[in-house]
Amino acid sequence: MSLGNSPEDERPFEDGREEAGLSVGRALQQARIAAGLTVDDVSNATRVRIAIVHAIEADNFAPCGGDVYARGHIRTLARAVHLDPEPLVAQYDADHGGRPAPTPAAPLFEAERIRPERRGPNWTAAMVAAIVVVIGFVGFTFVKGGDDSGAGQQVAEGSEAATSAPAAPKPTKNKPADQKPEPSDSAIAAAPQDKVTVQVTATDGRSWISAKDHNGRLLFDGLLKQGESKTFQDNAKVNLVLGDAGAIQLYVNGKKIEDDFQPGAVERLTYTKGDPQVG
Repeated sequence: MSLGNSPEDERPFEDGREEAGLSVGRALQQARIAAGLTVDDVSNATRVRIAIVHAIEADNFAPCGGDVYARGHIRTLARAVHLDPEPLVAQYDADHGGRPAPTPAAPLFEAERIRPERRGPNWTAAMVAAIVVVIGFVGFTFVKGGDDSGAGQQVAEGSEAATSAPAAPKPTKNKPADQKPEPSDSAIAAAPQDKVTVQVTATDGRSWISAKDHNGRLLFDGLLKQGESKTFQDNAKVNLVLGDAGAIQLYVNGKKIEDDFQPGAVERLTYTKGDPQVG
């Protein structure tokens, strides 16, 4: 049994709020009626449940499950009835104590402890020190035993032998390993097999997104502008909410997700390790 009503069965009612301006739910309802759409029509177009559409139009946002989901539903319904969603979202935030500052994204990878590189002996410095000692010894011998030509000659020969000794080989620098190509826009290079890695890119417009790890910890909550990209990683799973799934392209564990998301649709997705599968 459908809960939707035909536009003819709904009539704007006048009350004290008309003078002060329409509420968020009232504005959505009147725009829907003006567009000649029923609640069923809006629900089918947005995939927002009929009961939630009725509740929002009555300014009851409790069934949405929180402010994050309420904002996403408001944007989706506004687009379906040809309204600009941003003023409505701003009005919702003003009516509900303002929007909290977005939580910065958690680090994607655990920082490894950098161990000091173990260096070998500095042969060049050692050889220079040895040459300085030999030269000093030769000079001292010449000054002290200048009359002993034989000894002087021997010392000179020894000095020549010392100075002509082959220089110690210079330590060669370790050649850097072959650099891996930078990850392209179509994949996440070398995605770890023991983690789940999700790349979210706003390719066809901007979209609000929310991401949580397997413990429910919020990784990101904010607006992703067109062309921007975010990457999330967790040991077990990543939970996503896409405010406008039609504007988003997903890569999970290095593979492109080919789901046909509709513009304006709100999607709740969960991905785990291995082949990308919605949990």
